[in-house]
Amino acid sequence: MLATIRHPAAAPSGQPPLVIAHGLYGSGRNWNVIARRLADLRDVIAVDMRNHGESPRFPTQGYADMAGDLAEVIESLGGTADLLGHSMGGKAAMQLALTEGDNARIRRLVVADIAPVAYAHDQSQYARAMRGLDLGGLTSRGEADRRLAGGVDDPALRAFFLQSLDLKAEGGPRWRLNLDVLEAEMPKIVGWPGTTGRFDAPALFVTGSESGYVRAENRETIRSLFPKARFARLPGAGHWLHADKPREFEETVRVFLNA
Repeated sequence: MLATIRHPAAAPSGQPPLVIAHGLYGSGRNWNVIARRLADLRDVIAVDMRNHGESPRFPTQGYADMAGDLAEVIESLGGTADLLGHSMGGKAAMQLALTEGDNARIRRLVVADIAPVAYAHDQSQYARAMRGLDLGGLTSRGEADRRLAGGVDDPALRAFFLQSLDLKAEGGPRWRLNLDVLEAEMPKIVGWPGTTGRFDAPALFVTGSESGYVRAENRETIRSLFPKARFARLPGAGHWLHADKPREFEETVRVFLNA
């Protein structure tokens, strides 16, 4: 089963747990602050997706596989949960909702800045940059950042990627990412398997105003698959909207889940 980080409810209210699925090159640890704050009335469980963090390594990274992983986690929590997914995790969450949503596995769905469509961009260059990083003699994240700058110009992206670098691993620094598989499976990750069906429970699609991942023309597709979809747009936020506007994102999710 996937590795998880559990944040127990501060004041348990009987509400179902919230499962959080991160995006590509991320980990459950990226969501620690938001997860703790959303755990005021319910348990919050942040997962490491397959081939990320401390979760098992597999040769595939398709959405049917990732949805199956999430279903296993939800089953271990009692069989019903609210589900929040960002980017790649959002697609995995949608895949699960569309294929198993009729069995009450998911009470409410939150999808952060992604649509059920294939994208033309490619993120393989970042896997190659991380794999090409000279890990020899690394003892500080600052030095790792200086070395990674040769392959990744954006300092915010470097800081994000370096959260998955384990400098204290036995045997020397290592990435907590299966970079070979993630690069090989990139067409599946940026794509969409064309899943049909309907998820008739409430769904919230949260987007960043500065992000181009979810466009106006995607709304018809979203509504055909998620008839009860609602939409929220966070001003000043980009694709990593939970990092750009954490309090606004958190409050938007809390209001929806508690409605």
